[in-house]
Amino acid sequence: MNVRRHHISGIAVAAVTALGLGTLSACSGANAAGNTEKFDVVASFYPMAFLAEQIGGDHVNVTSLTEPGQEPHDLEISAKQTAQLQESDAVLYLKNLQPSVDDAVAQSEIKTKIDAASLTTLEKHGDEVGGHAAEHDDEHADEAEGHDDHEHEEAGGLDPHIWLDPVRYAEVAEGVGKAFQKADPDHAADYAKNTAALVKKLDGLDTEFEDGLKNSKTKVFITTHAAFGYLAERYGLTEEAINGLDPESEPSAARVKALEKMAKADGVTTVFYETLVSDKTAKTLASDAGLTTDVLDPIEGITDASRGKDYFSVQRANLKALQTALGTK
Repeated sequence: MNVRRHHISGIAVAAVTALGLGTLSACSGANAAGNTEKFDVVASFYPMAFLAEQIGGDHVNVTSLTEPGQEPHDLEISAKQTAQLQESDAVLYLKNLQPSVDDAVAQSEIKTKIDAASLTTLEKHGDEVGGHAAEHDDEHADEAEGHDDHEHEEAGGLDPHIWLDPVRYAEVAEGVGKAFQKADPDHAADYAKNTAALVKKLDGLDTEFEDGLKNSKTKVFITTHAAFGYLAERYGLTEEAINGLDPESEPSAARVKALEKMAKADGVTTVFYETLVSDKTAKTLASDAGLTTDVLDPIEGITDASRGKDYFSVQRANLKALQTALGTK
């Protein structure tokens, strides 16, 4: 489904009031989550917080449940956080990415619950992982594919990493903008203006990726974590992940062997790892296959180790890393 972004209309978003988080690490400062004079928004992790800040502007106070540097998949909400989850005005989260967040939101009395997964289309990328590499290793194909399918089955099947595709992220932004306008109508005009500006920037980023990856020596890249399926699909690339959707899982020996053969056959030069997860597996595979390693950031959190200070700068760093690895002209 490699289509250009189109405007969404008629997105149904639940209506209105009450949520909170107390004193967590806020994205725009260490502010309390609720009871401020602004529109208080609790975001589940960085990509959601970034949307809230860009769309809300000066009218919102945004707090993130996931602290900088914390792996969002591992988040466990404390009893204190759950108890305080009643004081803010909205929650913005991505269902099925962080089970503890899903549970807390479901059990809360928050009326404005914005699920980013409902604002665009999610797909299952598990079936593709392992397939291309397995073509180069018929002897171990069934074992390699079965291993990855199991990992994706455990992860729920649907790939949650929609924010790495600028087109899908823009669709989510439009839905969030509509929800903010409905929940805080006094500032609806500003939310609409900010949403349009953000969508325009995301459209520009989409063009940068499309043009920047158009001419390359290879279309295949290897990552440790299957986070880049939507990005790969959007720009005609093939992602081969050492692990499945679970960044902490361990690959089978057959999977590693299949990847080594595939890398040689397809001219792959680089094994990508990410900032919040150990690079041990990536470096081991790279060493065994005579490849280099580099960072491809899934942008699940911004830290001092990130190649950029916000979503856009990190995405441009990702584009540059892919251009180098794929041999763009």
